[in-house]
Amino acid sequence: MAQVEATTERIIAADAEAVFDALADYKDVRGKVLTGHFSEYEVREGGDGEGSLVHWKLQATSKRVRDCLLEVSEPTDGQLVEKDRNSSMVTTWTVTPAGEGKSKAVVTTVWDGAGGIGGFFERTFAPKGLGRIYDELLQNLATEVEK
Repeated sequence: MAQVEATTERIIAADAEAVFDALADYKDVRGKVLTGHFSEYEVREGGDGEGSLVHWKLQATSKRVRDCLLEVSEPTDGQLVEKDRNSSMVTTWTVTPAGEGKSKAVVTTVWDGAGGIGGFFERTFAPKGLGRIYDELLQNLATEVEK
């Protein structure tokens, strides 16, 4: 099995602390900025960053739905890690200052891909599809925090 990785980034016209706080707010903000690819969103524990436990289903393609139960940690300032209890998938959000009143938000998701020909197609197409989903999510986040 080869590791599959998808990374997306965006410059947001808001300071890094505000962007990070919005991302870490699973109670109010995160549910609002998720795209139509996410369903059954539920905060099961916590709701504000470190120690939160969040559930959702991610429909990456018309045939592929991931049932995710995510443990949230904050290993360093400006970094939020969502580790899926149901798979090898780990998503890391990193928010850093990017000049006066701006920040850079980067989201990277990695997981163990399938082997064989299916794995080849997964490594080829899944990062692009997930990238589009996260690009839309980051646009929604920007709209939320740039108000």
